[in-house]
Amino acid sequence: MICMASIGLLVLSNSATATASNERSATAPAFQNFFNNFLPKSSASPNPQQIKLENALLETINGNSKRLDNSKEITSIVEQLEQSNWGIAEPAISPQVKGLWRLLHTNNADTASPIQRKAVDASKYSIYQDIFLRQDDDDDNIDADDVDKNGPTLIVSQVVKFGDKAQLAVDALASTSQYPLEELTTRQRTGKILGANILGVSKVGEDAQEDSSRPNSRIFFVFDEGNFNFNGLKVPYPVPFRWPIFRDAVKGWIDITYLSDRIRISRGNKGTTFVLLKEDEDEDDG
Repeated sequence: MICMASIGLLVLSNSATATASNERSATAPAFQNFFNNFLPKSSASPNPQQIKLENALLETINGNSKRLDNSKEITSIVEQLEQSNWGIAEPAISPQVKGLWRLLHTNNADTASPIQRKAVDASKYSIYQDIFLRQDDDDDNIDADDVDKNGPTLIVSQVVKFGDKAQLAVDALASTSQYPLEELTTRQRTGKILGANILGVSKVGEDAQEDSSRPNSRIFFVFDEGNFNFNGLKVPYPVPFRWPIFRDAVKGWIDITYLSDRIRISRGNKGTTFVLLKEDEDEDDG
């Protein structure tokens, strides 16, 4: 269950800030502190409209008992943020995209498979997406002689926490213009099996073209391995991601349509929209 305390309003500060160089000692208005606390660090000045709209999105999601639906109100706010010019430019290669993100909301896309709909239902479990760089020498499957040649690999890890001592982590190798991955060629097939939507229907070909007005917004990925972790005991996820016969079916991409220091909105290759909240670094370390 999502703990909305982590996205609650910050407590306004009533203390004054003293500046010795110009001998000023004035108490900043409470609303100015509020804006500064929520201001994306990449912005040059406070943007009250952006803050207001982000807060409205979080409050609306918090007030929605379902985390996986086609709420018109949530969709409207998402589209307003996507169409604004407030988001961080080139989000797929921005430093702000890395880190641990908590899934808050997912729409119920018709193209998603029944399994996928359950796997991204954040009302049942705490679901995260961790984006980080893995050094090649951390991967036992890479020859030591190739470490220097290959360099770091971008990883997108999907983490489902069933409780304090049980979780599932499925890692995907990722590719961007900053961290290109040679293996990640374009997906060729939609994923339908004998005409049935079992694994979800992916966009391919012309339907999968990147939006030229949003440069460096797409992260390509291919699922590579997964493990259940039961209080330190690891059990492999029973899907052979690396088998050649499945490799095309486990490829995908996410387009980051809005990114700030605290909110990320992404649209996947199967038509699903995701709203995620950045976890505090202190929580990550804990």
